[in-house]
Amino acid sequence: MIENLYWIGYVGAGAALLFALIQIIKVIKYPEGSEDIQRIAAAIREGANAFMKRQYSTVAVFLGIMFVILSSLAYIPLLMGYEEGLLNPFTPFAFITGGTITALCGVVGMKISTLANSRTAHAAATQGLNRALRVSFASGSVMGFIVNGLAVLELTIWFMLLRYVFKVDDATIAYTMVTFGMGVAVVAVFARVGGGIFTKAADVGADLVGKVEAGIPEDDPRNPAVIADNVGDNVGDVAGMGADLHESNSNALVATIAISFGAGYGIAGFMLPIIVSVVGILSSILGTFFVRTKENLDQKSLLNSLRGGVYIAGGIAAAATLPLILFVARNAGPEMFANRWGIYGAVIIGIVAGFIVSLFTEYYTSDASKPTVELAESSKYGTGPLMIGGLALGMKSAAGPIVTISGAALLSFIVSGGFRYFDAGLILDYNAGLYGIGLAAVAMLATNAIILATDAFGPVADNAGGIAQMANLPEEVRNRTDALDSLGNTTAATGKGFAIASNAFTGLALLVSFVNIGLAELRKGCNICTEYLNCAEHSLNLSIVNPPVLVGFFAGSAVVFLFAALCMSAVQRAAQSIVGEVRRQFKEIEGLMEGTAKADYASCVDICTRGALKEMIAPAMLVIIGPIAAGILLGVAGVVGYLAGIIVVGFTLAVFMLNSGGAWDNAKKYIEKGNLGGKGSINHRAAVIGDTVGDPLKDTAGPSFNNVITVSCTVAIVFIGVTLAFSLFH
Repeated sequence: MIENLYWIGYVGAGAALLFALIQIIKVIKYPEGSEDIQRIAAAIREGANAFMKRQYSTVAVFLGIMFVILSSLAYIPLLMGYEEGLLNPFTPFAFITGGTITALCGVVGMKISTLANSRTAHAAATQGLNRALRVSFASGSVMGFIVNGLAVLELTIWFMLLRYVFKVDDATIAYTMVTFGMGVAVVAVFARVGGGIFTKAADVGADLVGKVEAGIPEDDPRNPAVIADNVGDNVGDVAGMGADLHESNSNALVATIAISFGAGYGIAGFMLPIIVSVVGILSSILGTFFVRTKENLDQKSLLNSLRGGVYIAGGIAAAATLPLILFVARNAGPEMFANRWGIYGAVIIGIVAGFIVSLFTEYYTSDASKPTVELAESSKYGTGPLMIGGLALGMKSAAGPIVTISGAALLSFIVSGGFRYFDAGLILDYNAGLYGIGLAAVAMLATNAIILATDAFGPVADNAGGIAQMANLPEEVRNRTDALDSLGNTTAATGKGFAIASNAFTGLALLVSFVNIGLAELRKGCNICTEYLNCAEHSLNLSIVNPPVLVGFFAGSAVVFLFAALCMSAVQRAAQSIVGEVRRQFKEIEGLMEGTAKADYASCVDICTRGALKEMIAPAMLVIIGPIAAGILLGVAGVVGYLAGIIVVGFTLAVFMLNSGGAWDNAKKYIEKGNLGGKGSINHRAAVIGDTVGDPLKDTAGPSFNNVITVSCTVAIVFIGVTLAFSLFH
């Protein structure tokens, strides 16, 4: 009976994609505004399209090379007469489909955002704040529902093909799913890093020369980097973010499905995460109808308008999953039926943990909260205190999410059957407990569609503000778009918090999948082993004092900081080029500062494009090659330490970066609302400097750690055959 529920995945995916199509039609039907608005929006759209075309052309070459490598590892040993290859024969195709779908998510999101920015500006000018919110939120909804819908659709199709067409065993299904997740994660890291470098190089360059040196307003048409800045909002904060969140959602599903077979749950174990995701999609659709606001600029009111939709969606999902989990468990095997209430408990824990993390993020980054207001007030004493305060705020803010996720992981493990009491005493069932952790990650992202919608509307509102400034719309219009932009900064931090928190769960599940596969491979062909846990010759010494494990942990930690440094340095170099170009144009183009001559916007867009495409290669290759190198040098046990270092240090550093950057950004917004001297004041200039430092933290390096964690884990699993064949440690 359970096998007949496969259609639920298609229903959920169909509902998500249909709702996204309805939102696209809704956005397009809104009027675009005056000729000036349309002209500016067309320039932004042209720049964004050009960058995306060049970026994904570069990524396509890499995917082609990886396809050849994976095909060689899968098929050449077979051609040489071996019974099996180093990879299973479905691996290359799963990798390509995962990468292609991820790229599609980013492209579609970027296309709709560049159509919605002008319409949001016009709505803010003619119909008020609520209409502007509805337009930008509809655009964000497209991204949110496409991301979730395509993840469920692709995994359902792959499962059906493997199970019923090719009739492969459960281990092959799990391995192929992980390879799909690797394709998703690899493209996501290119999209997030490349888009992040572009957007922050343009943003930092425009702010430093325009606001600080020239003293002109943000998005002033005299600033040559202004179009590049607006293009960056779309390619980084929309396309990059969409690929990122698609990766988070897909790999949460992949990790849980992979663990389910080890837990003995079979097809029911596959169906439950899909069912939870489908319920989340349907709940998110209902939640979107509750997102509206009154005509005031109060941040708490705006936050409540979005929070209401998200909380309602989460509540509906929590209630609706109970009868479905009980139904599946009743018709599944005895293992799942025995753990049915614990499995539901893991779902609730995941949903609640996600909301708690978002509240921590909101508290530390919203300009309506005490920490950010105090940070803004520190600008009265200069840039130094502001910078120190922002760093301290980020460090302090990391404690709450870390404790929350750690506690939620432990609780999920316990309640879902990780610890069970029998007559003989306490029994540990690692796979059952880890299945609960994976399901908690899926539940946390189940309502990802509406969470991402509340995130993706921010860049659209930011673009709308730029268009309003360049089109000389009334000041009240810019005030409305600024209010939405400030709200978007907070919800963006919340969305990124959701993503990194769920990826910590996902990384743990993938890490254990690696251990399980490693043990199975080590014991393959061994007829002596009858005790799974007590085999001295064919088991892993995972003690932290085992040198390969300890060295691996340090290596993983080092890679986290090296990756962050490469991303930050890339933004620095690209931003320096923009600063030089903007200064040159201010100096050489006569009449530019007086507004009688036109800036050369295209040159700044081209500089950002070339810089981003060049600089994204090194950090992406670092995280792809790292697990393979660790496997060859340190063996399976060393890779376990390496992945643990990536997960623990990456999660901690990501939260610090995201919240420091978000707080600096909203401290600037707080001053720009007229507080502490307002725009152009000494306090404002100090806050702009803080924002420029925070930009690459919160929009380039910080959110990329989602992909660093999952790329590292999935690459390690997919290339475990290479590790076992060529490792120096056996």
